[in-house]
Amino acid sequence: MQRREGGKRNGAICKANYEPLTPISFLLRTQSVFPERVAVIHGERSFTYEEFGQRVRRLASALKRRGIQQGDTVSIIAPNIPAHIEAHFAVPMIGATLNSINTRLDPATVAYILKHGESRLLLADTEYLSVAREAMDTTGMGIPLVEIGDPAYIAEGTEEREYGLLLAEGDPGFVPGSIDDEMQPIALNYTSGTTGEPKGVIYSHRGAYLNALGGILAWQMPMHPVYLWTLPMFHCNGWCFPWSVVAQAGTQVCLRGVRADDIVATLDALPVTHLCGAPVILGLLTDLVDDLDADGLAGLNIMTAGAAPAPAIIRAIEAAGADVTHVYGLTEVYGPASVCVWKPEWSALPPEQQVKLKARQGVAYPTMETMDVLDPVSMTPVPANGETIGEVMFRGNTVMAEYFNNAAATEEAFQGGWFRSGDLAVKHPDGYVEIKDRLKDIIISGGENISSVEVEAALHEHADVQSVAVVVRPDEKWGETPCAFVQLRPGATVSEAELIDFCRDRLASFKLPRSVIFGEVPTTSTGKVQKYILRERASSL
Repeated sequence: MQRREGGKRNGAICKANYEPLTPISFLLRTQSVFPERVAVIHGERSFTYEEFGQRVRRLASALKRRGIQQGDTVSIIAPNIPAHIEAHFAVPMIGATLNSINTRLDPATVAYILKHGESRLLLADTEYLSVAREAMDTTGMGIPLVEIGDPAYIAEGTEEREYGLLLAEGDPGFVPGSIDDEMQPIALNYTSGTTGEPKGVIYSHRGAYLNALGGILAWQMPMHPVYLWTLPMFHCNGWCFPWSVVAQAGTQVCLRGVRADDIVATLDALPVTHLCGAPVILGLLTDLVDDLDADGLAGLNIMTAGAAPAPAIIRAIEAAGADVTHVYGLTEVYGPASVCVWKPEWSALPPEQQVKLKARQGVAYPTMETMDVLDPVSMTPVPANGETIGEVMFRGNTVMAEYFNNAAATEEAFQGGWFRSGDLAVKHPDGYVEIKDRLKDIIISGGENISSVEVEAALHEHADVQSVAVVVRPDEKWGETPCAFVQLRPGATVSEAELIDFCRDRLASFKLPRSVIFGEVPTTSTGKVQKYILRERASSL
């Protein structure tokens, strides 16, 4: 065997040994191997993989016939319905880029996304048709609008309206061409934009393929899972699970909305094995246990992220029979990018210690090259002592390609050769990361750093607390103090003084909340607490 200087082998990259990575290959394989297995269930409707594959190919070829080309952006604003899953395969199948839009956005923001993302066509569910039309009128772009008529929503019957006509135009035997470059965009996802205009995050075919497999590995997802959609598909492309489930020839169960009665009916009727969601979903599930059949949540695997879950929530959901996998990530890293890998020896520890370990953000996903906690100034790793705070940073193939049409923001995010998350954390001696706060959420009181996450965890221990968020409140003496916004369980009556006293045995005195405000805690459609709203309220108190 000939070798180059330095010991490197000679070799040639060719069609025989290289194919660009793309999650589209998951569908092509599964449709061929498991054509009769159920791919999608939505209410009374279901599709086998043969039927689902044909629908995807119809959509892809129809879009191509309507002039959508490689590099074009196709937008969709829809809940978790079959058409949304189909778009995750059909749009990139022709080399176009899928732009899934948050269904809770106002028309002005949707208009900004359509225009900034250079959308060439918009698919819109009937429920969001008025928002879509107003947004398009605002842009003046004149792009085609295709209404998706979901039979679970429209009253007229089972027709799919313009979307059904679009599918009818397509070829069920359409043969997709190869992806020329695995780094070409597969998706364009916009951040929340709470501190300015939303930024467009570009995912590549390579990154989506790897993170889809990363979710399977991190969750130990077996073949043929039954996955319930309680996480919005528009959020980081559903954490890449539209692709992951297909890779494992699983069944995706659609829900238009996360409503208690629908979840109970679905869990009782179908053998659901997996679902994802923010901690608010875990809280909802624990409240539903009494309404479920005798098995409760037994055998249900839950992946949670979006905020650090309080140990009390993990303890309650696992007591009901579910198994919780805690992951962490951001839009810029394809959703989950780290996982609290459970070590077998931890199962022998006391339950209280187990849930505290599981609440940590853990280590890098199997498909993320590196996650570390660095000093944001010196860019050196902090000591693994569980005390020194630094910023969580990532390197790897599942970090975004860039912010679309925003070179300045991209350069800032990649400053120092890492993707900088903006999250503050410590690294424990075993290498596991534990987030303490966002850079903007850390509370500095009298020169002491207070983690809002730590205060929230203490309040969550109270049996009457359903949801809690702690933010900074300006203080003349201390500079800043913790202000807690608390949503109590229905029928509960607890005073401010009682909650503060409850925390005294759990927190140092300087970390105690100085004020407690009762009421609903506002969240985004993905379950994240809208702390910017609460910071504004706290500053005006």
